[in-house]
Amino acid sequence: MKTQVIYRQNIDNVNWQEMKSILVADNFDNGRTPEQLQLSFANSFATSIAYVNKQIVGTARVLSDGVCNAYVVDVWTYTPYRHQGIARRMIDNLLVKLQGQHVYLFTDDIPEFYRRLGFVERGIGMETLVGRWLQN
Repeated sequence: MKTQVIYRQNIDNVNWQEMKSILVADNFDNGRTPEQLQLSFANSFATSIAYVNKQIVGTARVLSDGVCNAYVVDVWTYTPYRHQGIARRMIDNLLVKLQGQHVYLFTDDIPEFYRRLGFVERGIGMETLVGRWLQN
């Protein structure tokens, strides 16, 4: 029997402590507190959160200027639920809201997955950190 996954595009009633705990348990935590996770998602252009039996099993969100540039971040699927199309569905939920925009993402884990979704490698990525990480 296939697992029923519920996808929500709003962040109403998200248990941010639960999200933090499962990200830590699945080795996908970047140090944000539950409050910082909530703020990150609240400040996003669009979000997609996947649930199985009310447990968070996936996240994806996009930052966008609403005109021409968007950046997909925080794409994650809980390890026991990988390879079931959850990440693909969350990304599809985001991309439908980004018509006419250049959509960028950064990954060093599974570039072949994103290639199958139509993403192509372009140039180089660069970064800088202003101040201290997560100290704002």
